[in-house]
Amino acid sequence: MLRPVNHLKTGLDMAKAQMDRFTDAQQDLARLAKALSHPARIVILEVLAARKVCLCGEVVDELPLSQATVSQHLKVLKEAGLVSGEIEGARSCYCVDWKSLSQAQDLISTWFKRADDIKRSCC
Repeated sequence: MLRPVNHLKTGLDMAKAQMDRFTDAQQDLARLAKALSHPARIVILEVLAARKVCLCGEVVDELPLSQATVSQHLKVLKEAGLVSGEIEGARSCYCVDWKSLSQAQDLISTWFKRADDIKRSCC
C-alpha cells in the first residue's frame, strides 16, 4: 500500500530535525566528504586546478565519462562550494573556488586534529 504524500513531508521534517542535532562544522564536513567521495570529482578538481579555468568539454576529455555524467559531478562540486562556474550559452566554464577549498582544508585538518587528540586518550 502506498503511503500518502503527507507522510513523505513528515519524513523530510524528521530528517531535518535529525540534522539539527549536529553542529554546523559536522554538517559542513559531511557535505564536503560527500562531494569528494567520488574519484571522478577528485580528477575534476585536479584538472580545474591545473588549468586555472576550464570549459566543461575540456574536463570531459580528461575522464572516461559522458558529458552528462561530468556535468552532474560538476554540479555536486558546485553545490558543495568547491567550484564556481558560469553557463554561457552552450558553454559552461568552471574553476576551483580556492577560498572554499581552503576552508574545506581547515575543516578536515581540524577534524583530524581532534581525532588524533581523542586517539591519544583512549585504548
